[in-house]
Amino acid sequence: MKLRVLGCSGAEFPGHSPSGFLIDGTLLLDAGTVGAALDQEEQRSIEHILVTHCHMDHVRGIPFLADNIVVSGSSQKVQVLASAEVIAAIGSHLLNGLIWPDFTRIPTPQDPVLSYREVPVEREFQVGEYTVLACRVNHPVPALGYRVTRDGTSLLYTGDTGPTQRIWELAGALDALVVEVSFPTAMEEIALMTGHLTPALLARELAKLPCPPRRVLITHLKPQYEEAISSELESLAIPGLELLQDGATYQL
Repeated sequence: MKLRVLGCSGAEFPGHSPSGFLIDGTLLLDAGTVGAALDQEEQRSIEHILVTHCHMDHVRGIPFLADNIVVSGSSQKVQVLASAEVIAAIGSHLLNGLIWPDFTRIPTPQDPVLSYREVPVEREFQVGEYTVLACRVNHPVPALGYRVTRDGTSLLYTGDTGPTQRIWELAGALDALVVEVSFPTAMEEIALMTGHLTPALLARELAKLPCPPRRVLITHLKPQYEEAISSELESLAIPGLELLQDGATYQL
C-alpha cells in the first residue's frame, strides 16, 4: 500500500496544505487538497473519496476535482463515501448549485461525474480492492475515522478527533496509524473544546490500543505551533513516530 500525502496541515500557509491522502493513486482519504497537488492524469485516476467530516479543510477539493474531470472530457466517475450527515452537508452547502454546481447531475443527471454512497458504521465494506471499516470519533460535527486494509496491510486514519474510545477498540493490528495532533500541550483546553489532540493527549490515546502500530504518522499540526508540537512529540519517544510531510510518499 502506497500513501501519498497531498496535504497534512491543520491550516493553510505556503508549504502547508489541508488534509488529503492518496492511497495507491485511486483512493483518496479526505479532499482538503487535491488539484493543487495532482496533475490532470493523476486526478482522473481517483475512483473513490472517503470523507471523514464536512469541515472545509477536508472537502474543499471535491468541487474542483469534479470540474476538472468534466472539463477534460474524461468519462471517469468518482464516488464520494461518507456518513449520511456529511453527504447531506456537502449536497446542501457545497455542491448545491449556488456555492458550486451540483456535479451529481453533471454532465447529465443520468451519468454524473460524482455519486454519493453512505457508509455503514462499525461494519466492514468494500471500496474497490480495499476493505474499509468506519467508526465515529470525537469532533464537534459528525466525524468518522477509517481503517483501510488491502493484501494484509492495514492503515487507520482518525481524521480530526479529540479523545475517543471506540476506534481504538476496533483498530486491530495496524501497519500505520495516521493520527492528528493539532495543538501543543499548553493549549489542551482549546484542543478539547474543538475536538483535537495535543502530544500529551495523543500519548493517552495510544495507551488505549491493544497493540502498538508499526508506524505512527502525525498529521494536522497547526503550522504556527509546529516547532513546539514536534519537540513535545520527540520527548515522548513513541516507537515508529514520524511527522508527515506534504508531498511525501510512504510505502506501508
